[in-house]
Amino acid sequence: MAIVESGAPRAEIRDARLYLCTDGRQSRGDLPEFLDAVLSHGVDVVQLREKGLEAGRELALLEQIADACARHGKLLAVNDRADVAFAAGAPVLHLGQDDLPTPVARRIVGPGVLLGRSTHSEQQVDAALADPLTGYFCVGPCWPTPTKPGRPAPGLGLVQYAAKAAAPDDPSAPPWFAIGGIDLGTVDQVLAAGARRVVVVRAITEAPDPAAAAAELAARVRSAGRAE
Repeated sequence: MAIVESGAPRAEIRDARLYLCTDGRQSRGDLPEFLDAVLSHGVDVVQLREKGLEAGRELALLEQIADACARHGKLLAVNDRADVAFAAGAPVLHLGQDDLPTPVARRIVGPGVLLGRSTHSEQQVDAALADPLTGYFCVGPCWPTPTKPGRPAPGLGLVQYAAKAAAPDDPSAPPWFAIGGIDLGTVDQVLAAGARRVVVVRAITEAPDPAAAAAELAARVRSAGRAE
């Protein structure tokens, strides 16, 4: 099984601007082609997010994503499951608030894997900033999203809070990403609120031209950082 070498990809996550969550595109059967298209047009991190997969099937899909990320020099992230991240040799494990605590996840995946955390409130942002094991965190949802049905959206106020608590250009602060309902129609509002990194799902996975959507999103996010 081809894997990404485990390491401490802190420089890569700090340089990342566009983080994509995608399912395995099993109904389309085009995962390798899709990944090559978006990774060559601005996506920096790919996370497989597909609930209910058996571990073996998840590992098979992660192998394809790992191969694509290796070809393009980008990061692979595993969602939720420390055991799967360890088995896949993934460089990044992303944890929700109801997933394993970071000390437990660290014991499973070892010292080289970067740990991310979802945050949905000011208190959770503060906790992520205080946790030395959290390498990056996500802030949101900015808007309600069908990928997390029923979850209240704290909105852009939480993005503004994170931008003050952890200035995106502060090298001593962990990098963070805004998430939730971000697309070409809303990304400028997110950037105006202070985000300099974003996570998207449907804006790319459901776009008629995923490569073009990735390129436009990446250009807008990176231009916001250069304008400062």
